[in-house]
Amino acid sequence: MQFSTALRSPVRRQLERLGEADILIGIPCFNNQATIGHVVKTIEQGLHVHYKNLRCVVLVSDGGSVDDTREEAEILESSPWIERIIMIYRGLPGKGSAVRAVFEAANILDVKACLMFDSDLRSITPEWIARLVDPVLNDSFDFIAPYYKRYKYDGTITNNIVYNLTRTLYGYRVRQPIGGDFAFSLPLVKKFIGEDVWFTDVARFGIDIWLTITAMVNKAKIGQANLGVKIHDVKDPAEALGPMFRQVVMTFMDLMVKHEKTWKVVRESQPVPVIGNDVDIDPQPFSINISKLVNDFKTGFTNYSEIWKKIILPDNFEVIEKLYKTVEEDFLFPTEVWAKMLYDLAAAYPKWTGNRSILVSLMTPLYFARIASFVNRTKDMSNEEAEAVVEEQAEVFEKMKDYLIQRWEDKAEIC
Repeated sequence: MQFSTALRSPVRRQLERLGEADILIGIPCFNNQATIGHVVKTIEQGLHVHYKNLRCVVLVSDGGSVDDTREEAEILESSPWIERIIMIYRGLPGKGSAVRAVFEAANILDVKACLMFDSDLRSITPEWIARLVDPVLNDSFDFIAPYYKRYKYDGTITNNIVYNLTRTLYGYRVRQPIGGDFAFSLPLVKKFIGEDVWFTDVARFGIDIWLTITAMVNKAKIGQANLGVKIHDVKDPAEALGPMFRQVVMTFMDLMVKHEKTWKVVRESQPVPVIGNDVDIDPQPFSINISKLVNDFKTGFTNYSEIWKKIILPDNFEVIEKLYKTVEEDFLFPTEVWAKMLYDLAAAYPKWTGNRSILVSLMTPLYFARIASFVNRTKDMSNEEAEAVVEEQAEVFEKMKDYLIQRWEDKAEIC
């Protein structure tokens, strides 16, 4: 069933009674009882410290949690200067529908700034609020992305795929395109609401990359807020990020098809301003199961290599064959070949005559191989040295954009 709004009638009436607000902060959530209280309390502290004279609303947009997420948010001591609304959104289950509800509320309240924070944050501070809000309120920015310090193996999809591709295709060096913690101007919020995506997979997953790319395509004024360390519910890429790879990559590829005319003419990237002083805190390390990554890649090679040959050019496939025979400690996947393989996948995506989700799933073991290689290359590096490797990779992707366009324009179908 398609709903004309993600807001239930009682919540809409509550918003209409409020009339107007200056700042709305939305928290999409689902089964986050362990962290939701900390996130809500910290946000309200930040609003009290920095925006006591403005009218502020905190909206918990829940996906029907079966734990005590909503109850944990409700029992917090209320802040008399801040309106707190806790609701269950309507629509397809997923973060995108939760975000739609936040945007609709911001539009009803005619806010000056709309923010969004992940519900599993452990490192959020009251200063985060000001660092995201001020550029929108005071400097006319439309879109503020987070700029974090992260452990070198946190954010592997960002470091090895999304940062490289958004920078190359759309020309903005936004370091955390799927960071989850954003600020928006009202005109950009209205643009988001008007997009016809809320009954697609964007409403289920992939919303963060969709927000970032939509802002880029619409030439929004984009900045990055220096937030320091992000601590959240970290997942070992070897254990949990296969589904995320499929979700993010599928959304990205769908947007490549939609915005082909835009990204083809972008020839180089530009820096995006980072707002706020550096926060001198080091991220905490965590372990990563490189053996499982390598084994999952080799299992994928055994099962899918004949299909990979239809997508990946022969010279690139030879590298994959050699990797299959390589022991774990010598496992290195050249950046140039990784870029070509992602570009091969991107070029195959619109020509694939079968189920595209299956196509992306079949490529997931190659992502595991790339992460294993990144770990081997950077295992003795500091976070700063590993960050330099990420920047070096992004430059390689940019230099090889002509390869992408050449492969994209090959009209042969792939099945």
